[in-house]
Formats: sequence, structure tokens, C-alpha cells
Amino acid sequence: MPEFLRFLSYLIVMAGVTYLIRLLPLLFIRRKIKNRFVCSFLYYVPYSVLSVMTFPAVFYSTGSLISAILGTVSAIFLAYKRKSLITVAAGACLAVLVCELIMLAL
Repeated sequence: MPEFLRFLSYLIVMAGVTYLIRLLPLLFIRRKIKNRFVCSFLYYVPYSVLSVMTFPAVFYSTGSLISAILGTVSAIFLAYKRKSLITVAAGACLAVLVCELIMLAL
């Protein structure tokens, strides 16, 4: 039972913090934000946070670091060439698969 109470207390604290993060801007910011820098900063925050959370996981998602690097490089190259999201994902997966198969054969 103490495990459940610990979990419940953690859950209540996390729910409270999450609620406060959403509530405080509504309470303190009453008017529209007109500062271009702040608006630009707030616009790009979700993209940067998603990138920071996702990018490190890329290197631990394959069987080896070499195939992960090869998949990342191929994805960056295809994205630089302005290919679609499906093409970039498929190309990265294909690069990792080929690399893993070559490493398995050796």
C-alpha cells in the first residue's frame, strides 16, 4: 500500500504543476502580446522542445550507433533536398536497414 500512496502523491503533484503551468499565463497576461521577439520566441518553442526531446532518442533506437548515424545523415540529406516527410522517414529507415544487414553479414 505505501507504493500506491507514493504513486498517488507523485501523480497529484504532477497534475498540480501541469495545471499551474497552464493557469498562470491566463491569470497574469490579460492583453495581447505585441512584442515581436516574444511572439517569435513563443511560436518556435514547441518545435524546439520537440526536437530536443526526439533527436537524442534517434541514436538509441537502432541496434548500433553506426546505423543510427547513417539513418540520421540520410534523413537530413533528404530533408535538405526538400523531400516529403514520408520519403525522408522511409529513406532513413531504409538506410538503417541496409546498414544493419551489412553489419550482420560481416
